[in-house]
Amino acid sequence: LAPQQVTKPKIPGVSKIIAVASGKGGVGKSTVAANLALAFSTLKLRTSLLDADVYGPSVPTIMGLKGKRASVTENKQLEPLVNYNVKCMSMGFLVKEDTAMIWRGPMVMGALRQLLYSVYWGEVDIMVIDLPPGTGDAQLTLSQSVPLNGAVIVSTPQDLALIDAKRGIDMFQKVSVPILGLIENMSFFVCPKCSTISEVFGRHGAKETASHLNVPFLGEIPLDMDIRKTTDEGKPIVISIPSSVGAQAYIEIAKKILGNLDSEDVKGPKIIIE
Repeated sequence: LAPQQVTKPKIPGVSKIIAVASGKGGVGKSTVAANLALAFSTLKLRTSLLDADVYGPSVPTIMGLKGKRASVTENKQLEPLVNYNVKCMSMGFLVKEDTAMIWRGPMVMGALRQLLYSVYWGEVDIMVIDLPPGTGDAQLTLSQSVPLNGAVIVSTPQDLALIDAKRGIDMFQKVSVPILGLIENMSFFVCPKCSTISEVFGRHGAKETASHLNVPFLGEIPLDMDIRKTTDEGKPIVISIPSSVGAQAYIEIAKKILGNLDSEDVKGPKIIIE
C-alpha cells in the first residue's frame, strides 16, 4: 500500500519554518530558540517566534513580554506581540501566568493549530517554533501537520542528554523533517576571574554525536552567567550584549542554519520506487 500523504497547509505569509527541539527538558532549548530568533532578526530577516509549549510557556518572560495579552484583529485573528523586532505568540499571552493547563492531547493540538493558523503573522521570512521538550504526541503531531523546513536539536554535552537528543533526531527523520543540525548548549564555563575553562557537563559530546549520526554540528554555546541573567530579565543576550562570546555564538549558529536550509546535505529521506 502506498503511504498516505498528509496535507500540511502553509501558514499565510510565512516563508520558512524551523523547529527548535530537545529530547528532554532542562537543556536551555527555549533560551536557544529565542536567541536564534533574535539572531535571524539581526541578520535582517523578518522573524517570528512561536512558543509551542502549551503547558510551560516561557517566551513571554524571555522576550520581555511578561504580563502582556494578545489582542484580536477585526478579522478575528490573534495579533502577535512584538519586541526586539520579533513577532511572538504564546499561550502565555492568552492565560494568566499561574494558570495550570490541564488539557489532554487533542485539546493541546487544537490550541497549537490556532496559535499557528489563527494568528495574523504578516510577512515573515523565518518562523522559529520552540517545541515542548521530549518526543511525545504534541511534538510528533506538530511535525506531521506543519510544513517544517527543518529541525534544530539542542543538547548539553552529557551522555544522558545526548541519549534523548538522539531520540529527537530519530523522530524527525522518521517523519521526513530535515535535521538542520545539533547545538551543544552549556558546552563550557569560563571563570570570570581567572579565565579558566571548566567543562562542567563534559564537552564535545554533541559534536561527536552529530558526526556519528551524520548530521551537521552547528556549534557550542557556553554556560554563561550573562546568558542566564539576560534571559531572566527578558533582555536576551543577542540584543543586550551583542558583542559577547555568547551572543556571537548564537549569531554564527544562525548563519549556519540559514546555509543548511538550502543544502542538499540536510534534506529529508526519499523513497525511490523503480
